[in-house]
Amino acid sequence: MSDLYARYKLSDTNYRVSKNAQLLNNPPCKLLQQIYDTYCKYKKFESVMPLFDEDLCAPRSDIIGYFDNSKLVAFSHYHRFNDKNVEAIQFAWDYATPKLHLGIKSLRHECAYYKAQGVEYIYVGQADEYKKKINGFEICGSRF
Repeated sequence: MSDLYARYKLSDTNYRVSKNAQLLNNPPCKLLQQIYDTYCKYKKFESVMPLFDEDLCAPRSDIIGYFDNSKLVAFSHYHRFNDKNVEAIQFAWDYATPKLHLGIKSLRHECAYYKAQGVEYIYVGQADEYKKKINGFEICGSRF
């Protein structure tokens, strides 16, 4: 992993919103927790940050759900800093249907979704290799 932090400049993206995704206005926290547990087991993570229902349902949180045949199978958790900046907190997927390729597809959808809302940047944490595959990727500069 890198010590560099990254973001997507949404004006440099041109993705389409997914018809299989939607903002969850009343997130089903128990189901989200189950998907997260399945995701962590599948990935064989040795250590995980717990998810808290209070965070998933916080006023500044967005939960974007991904569906397969009307069944919620994945989600992304975002924090809104303001109208122009959001942060990707967590993605989780049950991996029941790997051919969906939801990891990269979710990032593309989220770029399109937030761009349409006038957001300028999605902050994505550390500059992992898979994140570089999305248009608009850039390294955050220094504060000095």
